[in-house]
Amino acid sequence: MTDDSRARILAISLELFAERGWHAVTVREIADHVGLTKTAVLYHFPSKNEIVTALVEPLLADSETVVAAARAVGDPRERAWAVVTGLLDVWLRHRTLLRIHMQDQSLAADERTFVRLRDFALAVQEAIAGPAADFTARVRAAQVYAVLSDPVVIFADQPAEPLRAAILDGAARLLGRSESVPPPVESGPLAAPPPPRPARRGRPGVMTAEMIEAARRMRDEGTASIDEIAARLGVSRATLYRHLTESR
Repeated sequence: MTDDSRARILAISLELFAERGWHAVTVREIADHVGLTKTAVLYHFPSKNEIVTALVEPLLADSETVVAAARAVGDPRERAWAVVTGLLDVWLRHRTLLRIHMQDQSLAADERTFVRLRDFALAVQEAIAGPAADFTARVRAAQVYAVLSDPVVIFADQPAEPLRAAILDGAARLLGRSESVPPPVESGPLAAPPPPRPARRGRPGVMTAEMIEAARRMRDEGTASIDEIAARLGVSRATLYRHLTESR
């Protein structure tokens, strides 16, 4: 019952914050919508800041997992692409929360969360650029980071798949990848056939022990599909299946 109450508080808070903004919503309003007393809500979350911290934790944890797994990818270009695709999938799942942050910077209300978000953003840009990158490469990595985050927030109400394709296309162009992702083509008798998607080159056929462990953890937790896990790790679906089967 306690876990259920906590989950309902978080779900209702997310809805209210998205509708009216973090600053406009009171703890009493949250309690009324959940069907609890204000004291009961404060038992689970001593302040509204604590609610925001709990809401943002899955976003940060999933994002940090992507970056940690990508560090095991040997090829720098494929490592950067694993970060790009993995983070985009995470942010699309949590886009309501990111839209809330755009409205009133609510995710920065808690200092610890703000520092963690800031440090994570810097870590992502380093992972994209590479540890020995020059100034131009670091600037390009910052541009890629903005290409990923800003459209997710601005177009949060759009369907996920075409939004994902458009964002990846822009990121691929910035990174100089030839395999940019075309947007989905409308179906129907008059629709043109989709252009062929060039095969990915240089994707590693072997996974390290750390990558396998990260893949097993994401699979067992049910936080990502096989396709999403493969994208995050920068390997093919077949490579992922083979290593997961062999590791049993």
